[in-house]
Amino acid sequence: MELRDRMTGDGDERPSWGRRGMAGGGLSQAEQECKQRIFRQLVKVMDLTLLSTLDEREARQQVQQVCESLINRETLPFNASVRQRIVAELQDEVLGLGPLETLLADKTVSDILVNGTTPIYVERRGKLEQTALRFDSDQHLMTIIDRIVSGVGRRIDESSPMVDARLKDGSRVNAVIPPLAIDGPMLSIRRFAVDRLSAEDLVEYGSISAVTAQLLEKVVKARLNVLVSGGTGAGKTTLLNVLSGFIPHDERIVTIEDSAELQLQQPHVGRLETRPPNIEGKGEVSQRDLVRNSLRMRPDRIIVGEVRGGEAFDMLQAMNTGHDGSLTTIHANTPRDALTRVENMVAMSGYQIPPQALRAQIASAIDVVVQVERQEDGVRRLVSVQEVNGQEGEIITMSEIFRFEREGVNEEGRVIGCYVATGVVPGFYDHLKRRGLDPGLEVFQGGGQRPWN
Repeated sequence: MELRDRMTGDGDERPSWGRRGMAGGGLSQAEQECKQRIFRQLVKVMDLTLLSTLDEREARQQVQQVCESLINRETLPFNASVRQRIVAELQDEVLGLGPLETLLADKTVSDILVNGTTPIYVERRGKLEQTALRFDSDQHLMTIIDRIVSGVGRRIDESSPMVDARLKDGSRVNAVIPPLAIDGPMLSIRRFAVDRLSAEDLVEYGSISAVTAQLLEKVVKARLNVLVSGGTGAGKTTLLNVLSGFIPHDERIVTIEDSAELQLQQPHVGRLETRPPNIEGKGEVSQRDLVRNSLRMRPDRIIVGEVRGGEAFDMLQAMNTGHDGSLTTIHANTPRDALTRVENMVAMSGYQIPPQALRAQIASAIDVVVQVERQEDGVRRLVSVQEVNGQEGEIITMSEIFRFEREGVNEEGRVIGCYVATGVVPGFYDHLKRRGLDPGLEVFQGGGQRPWN
């Protein structure tokens, strides 16, 4: 991972490094003390702020040369392997993200969770585990947080103690500092998938059945509007990425996100990202501003990473006024809750719309709701596909097409069950046929089952 971050602070700043256990090189106490001494000498002999003017390779070479010279001058009784680890960690501190670098290089880590100076936690394969890594001090952690957020033109301080940002590889970052974080700064990193997952990958992992994946491909190609619903960490963005891969390459796509992380492969993609207010409280650009502006950009498809406020109203307007085939996600525990949340978010836009009229608009705009869930075995699964039928009175009616029927848990703790077609033929079946995307009636009559054990 290439990092070209700027060193914050000055030579009087407390040395910033993390305590690494075996996973991070296994430096002993004596070796840690040596690294601290070398760091103090390093900031005296080098102007670290000038390193940002160099490319990554040259900057690392310069730091390496100075560190090796300082180590040799100390005539320390360390072998070559230990010296290399000390130099590598000092390079991470000066040019990278300190103790986070080891975890960011580990492809099995999907989330990194930092709570002050306590040991860092990670998620691997859906399970949380404690590492041997930690930050040396709150100041050390603040230095790394500031390095991350300043790299994307954002800020964090007492007047703005929460921030969303991203790393250069696209990983999503959230940071909260005192006074909101009582026990010290908190940092959460949702890793960016280096290898983009395909529908075939999700089938292999047991996250979706092959038949359901094929149906969703036809749904996207037929330009139906899809809402992906699920809880935190349920895999909404991953599924949204997979669905977006079904969009034909001759269409213009505009994506709108708080922190850009979608990995679209089409050639004609415009990516928009929100902007927080500056230190004077001005200059904010919200998702709602971007959704409204995107309508003037001649998009064939609009993809909103996640609706969470008044932009839900503008998204519905877009879906109802010719921008078919739009995709978005929402935090909700069930498909029914997802529609209720959309209704509540529209109220946040400030428009006073009668509930019945609003529900009619929602029922007209959204065609399919896909529910995903992270289950106790750590696997993220698609658990329900439902069609929005329309409105009866004041109720939006829905029909479930596929669902995951769980049967229990095996000896290894893995959830077992199967994907089942409910037998309901969706109303959009004729729409698929007219577009030459007929999946066959047998798909909805039981052909969609696939067991997992």
